[in-house]
Amino acid sequence: MTRDVIIIGAGFSGIGMAIHLDRAGRRDWLVLESADRLGGTWRDNAYPGAACDVPSHLYSYSFELNPDWGRVYAEQGEILAYMERCADRYGLRDRIRFGATVEEARWDADASVWHVRIAGETLTARFVVFAVGALRDPRWPSIPGLETFAGPVVHSARWDPSLELAGKRVGIVGTGASAIQIVPALAGRVARQTVFQRTAPWVKARMDRPFTEGEKRRFRWPLRMQLERLRIYASMESRYPLVFGRHRLTQLVERQLTREMRTVVTDPALAEKLRPDYRAGCKRILSSDDWYPALTRDDVDVETRAIARAVPDGLELDDGRHVPLDVLVCCTGFTVDAPLGALAVHGVGGRDLEAAWGTRPRAFNGTTMAGYPNAFVLFGPNTGLGHTSMIVMIEAQIRYVMAALAHVEAHGHRWMDVTQAALDTFVAEMDRRHRERVWMSGCNSWYLGPDGVNFTIWPGSTLRFLARMRRFDPAPYRFG
Repeated sequence: MTRDVIIIGAGFSGIGMAIHLDRAGRRDWLVLESADRLGGTWRDNAYPGAACDVPSHLYSYSFELNPDWGRVYAEQGEILAYMERCADRYGLRDRIRFGATVEEARWDADASVWHVRIAGETLTARFVVFAVGALRDPRWPSIPGLETFAGPVVHSARWDPSLELAGKRVGIVGTGASAIQIVPALAGRVARQTVFQRTAPWVKARMDRPFTEGEKRRFRWPLRMQLERLRIYASMESRYPLVFGRHRLTQLVERQLTREMRTVVTDPALAEKLRPDYRAGCKRILSSDDWYPALTRDDVDVETRAIARAVPDGLELDDGRHVPLDVLVCCTGFTVDAPLGALAVHGVGGRDLEAAWGTRPRAFNGTTMAGYPNAFVLFGPNTGLGHTSMIVMIEAQIRYVMAALAHVEAHGHRWMDVTQAALDTFVAEMDRRHRERVWMSGCNSWYLGPDGVNFTIWPGSTLRFLARMRRFDPAPYRFG
């Protein structure tokens, strides 16, 4: 049996793709999900304080607006519940196969189909959509002797809900998006926290709060809800040239964020530790109302010396000091240089995608790959964002995929494949435009690959991406 479409992954991308297929009358699809529950990032990241850093009304599907968000910035559990409701509302569950880890996807040129192998079974489909997500595989810190630490070691993306922290001395490695939520959430619950900071983040005020019942009632008017989403989108999009261009106005942002920090952090020594030494926007600007207040507590320490090694009862720093710890929490992000993780993908002539990508993953419009016909990747190379909601990008890609499928059907083609020339031109454009952006100004971040190339972030506003993806242009493709 050959299916129409197999979707790999049941996060925001995979669920959104399935809904669009179903609404278009293409109901012969199957979602393969390795976990026992849908949700992707919002299933895996269940650490204390986990919440979105994009306002709720923009971090949701445009076709499934939710007037009942509890807060301006939704918490992890509420986002996961929203995704579950979407799956139920559109009747997806009977076509999601859980516990199905995809080991290999291989193109069969003779039959013009993909063979997708899971444990003990091989499935076949005309089209395959990789929706595995980029923020998926935890990146563990390279601390010498980490295996000798006697206490629990947990990554923020693989939180152990049974972990007992009351009265414990907790070490937090990293100061990224998860750390600035975990540290305030644990403040007052643990005996002591020590934050091991390599580089200080730029942090802006979040101004989070619960929505009132009156606001929720007003949001139930569809036009009001759409206008609120548009307002948030316009507000966040307007920040792009201010923050991410190499422009003097960026200095105004830095001064404002520094003033906000020093209003809370009155200790000059601590303020000096928390002042970033790189341009705002070179790394993602984080948002929090309680990060700086948490760091000023008597039971929270900030260490800026490098970690030399782990020992059974704590960490030793490069100046010889010993920090006693009971628990170690690694807030060290994700592995993003392998967008499809351990999934083996073989295209035309058996060409291995991981080998073809090497250190620089590439996809035309972040969506299609030369030599891999009838295959699409959502949240692919050069589609990440540092300033607004990824749902905007994901939906643009989904619409593009739907238009591509419709073109293939309308013209009676068996397959479509982007040309190598079109892909090379796109990649050259991305690399050229990245050289003009602030993230190339000298800091190290997850945006950059091992060669200093940014294959993660889209080098422009989402408006520019939406314009590029508004229709499917067959010119860059071959068909057969």
